[in-house]
Amino acid sequence: MKRATETFWRTGYSGTSLDKVAAATGMSPPSLYAAFGNKHALYLEALARYWEISLAATREALAGDHPLDEALMLAYDAALSIYFSGKGAARGCFVVGTAVTEVAEDAAIRSSVAAGLRMIDADFEARFRLAQDKGELKRDADPAALAILASATMHTIAIRARAGARRSELREMARKAVDVICGCRR
Repeated sequence: MKRATETFWRTGYSGTSLDKVAAATGMSPPSLYAAFGNKHALYLEALARYWEISLAATREALAGDHPLDEALMLAYDAALSIYFSGKGAARGCFVVGTAVTEVAEDAAIRSSVAAGLRMIDADFEARFRLAQDKGELKRDADPAALAILASATMHTIAIRARAGARRSELREMARKAVDVICGCRR
């Protein structure tokens, strides 16, 4: 599955033929069909696994007892570690780089993307509500709006990573977003 995911990540869903996946995995196309059904099912499995990995990394970063600004930077650093984990140029986010282009025509991919985005937003919102309860954010701060801003920051650093921005530049961008978000402190 890892090699199939890497292939999709490099060339996207539409740009990846079953022959490319077969070559990358060392499996014959009939073996891939037997194991996964078809290219679409294989891609959906890769997308689901990516969501598991990226959501787990974000949740772990947000779950600690760190102050809000540190927790947010841990989440962005975890994302950057994923975006820069491939060989060669940064690949950004698997979802942003491969799935977003397919959502208009593919209901299953659209559903996966929408569900994953809701989960990211919910994870950030829960952390902002906790920060309010701990007095780290003003009582009148809007955790749902801050969650959308935090998620949007994650998406923009993913896009910019894939477009060739340096990791240090993206980390600084995340730091500035954290400063804005945490500007709602008491």
